[in-house]
Amino acid sequence: MASFSSYIFLIILFIISVGVSEIKSIYLPGTYQSSLLVKKHDEKTKIPFKTHYFPQILDHFTFLPKSCKVFYQKYLINDQYWHKDGGGPIFVYTGNEGNIDWFAANTGFMIDIASNFNALLIFIEHRFYGDSMPFGNNSYKSAKTLGYLNSQQALADYAVLIRSLKQNLSSDSSPVVVFGGSYGGMLAAWFRLKYPHIAIGAVASSAPILQFEKITPWSSFYDAVSQDFKDASLNCYKVIKGSWAELDALSTHGDGLIKVSKLFRTCKALHSVYSARDWLWEAFVYTAMVNYPTEANFMMPLPAYPVKEMCKIIDGLPKGGSKLSKAFAAASLYYNYTQTEKCFNLEGGTDSHGLHGWDWQACTEMVMPMTCSNESMFPPSSFSYKEFSKDCKKQFGVKPRPHWITTEFGGYRIEQVLKRFGSNMIFSNGMQDPWSRGGVLKNISSSIVALVTQKGAHHVDFRSETKNDPDWLIMQRKQEVAIIEKWLEEYYNDLKQN
Repeated sequence: MASFSSYIFLIILFIISVGVSEIKSIYLPGTYQSSLLVKKHDEKTKIPFKTHYFPQILDHFTFLPKSCKVFYQKYLINDQYWHKDGGGPIFVYTGNEGNIDWFAANTGFMIDIASNFNALLIFIEHRFYGDSMPFGNNSYKSAKTLGYLNSQQALADYAVLIRSLKQNLSSDSSPVVVFGGSYGGMLAAWFRLKYPHIAIGAVASSAPILQFEKITPWSSFYDAVSQDFKDASLNCYKVIKGSWAELDALSTHGDGLIKVSKLFRTCKALHSVYSARDWLWEAFVYTAMVNYPTEANFMMPLPAYPVKEMCKIIDGLPKGGSKLSKAFAAASLYYNYTQTEKCFNLEGGTDSHGLHGWDWQACTEMVMPMTCSNESMFPPSSFSYKEFSKDCKKQFGVKPRPHWITTEFGGYRIEQVLKRFGSNMIFSNGMQDPWSRGGVLKNISSSIVALVTQKGAHHVDFRSETKNDPDWLIMQRKQEVAIIEKWLEEYYNDLKQN
């Protein structure tokens, strides 16, 4: 039976028992955490946006006096190509669980197509992330403040901000299309369903809206990660699968931590063998997620098709070496592709992208059960709602609501429901991305379309175009542009008739 921290580890990574009952890290549908100790890179990506702050109210759903408290929500705007007088469209990114600048810098697709549509670009930061803190430095203080962090409040934030912005810009007739990747993609899809009078369409990339309850098999995420490595090299898969037992065996020695610290070239002596386990685990999961066809610097600087490159490292090492040492060598590609690290900090990192709020969301509404099957390259594990609930109660003083998301937004029998109810939605997924298993992979109707690529990774279609993009990625983006064009054409035709 898995402990709470195990579940959090699996929840990506989004339940291996570690004997600890406090939250150490939570892995996100959009951005996993590395205990989440993602390191800041030296280079700074310049993004062509102006920063603004919107006076947002704290609680959209009650009329208590404290509900009217105002906090300042960050948003980014680019009007370089916008034709306001012609009713040019407004493309809005529904912010994820992190700093909005980070997502803007990694969503070049919207910038690339803005000139074609004469579109205004807006990136809205999610409440309780980045600079959008309702209670300042005390925002994460307790459940009394964190209680205002949930997806419904976030969607209402976006609706209020968009309506106000359109009014201030005298652009009431401008159609809005929402975009989002991962958790942001979930929000984009849900926004279209909840606020169809505000957004005429939604592009949801790598959005695991079906990763709840028993809609998607619990082992699917880690089975998918494992399949990525198995497809690259069966030997690679077997080496990683066998490395966990070697790490466990090494940790039982009296000087086990010293040996692990030496093998992993740590900058400081380790306090727990689980730090080494997490370090390996995160490298393999993140690399599967961002197995992009070109060089990228989303989570870390990585080469094209990094899973294949990791397996080349393992397969190229002498047969006599330990599986653990080979796994370490492969994982080092993720943390040190630039060859600038002399040693590794496995403990005491910082949350440089501002993702910490996901701990709370996973303990309240975003309950995504995950397990590891015997076929996985990770150690087998199970999941218990009872244990998970117990530890969430201990950590935050609240109990999870595992059925709330499907109650609020649906999920079961989604084909039948949305076929009669929804329209104008794109669900894009790449099967290299383990989150794809919780996404919409088949067309639901003529206007709710699933674009699935076999070699695609986590919201790869949202990345900036490059001269090295493969044909399948170029075609996928062209399909998305054509569908958006159709939505806008229908909207403008309706507007003329009215």
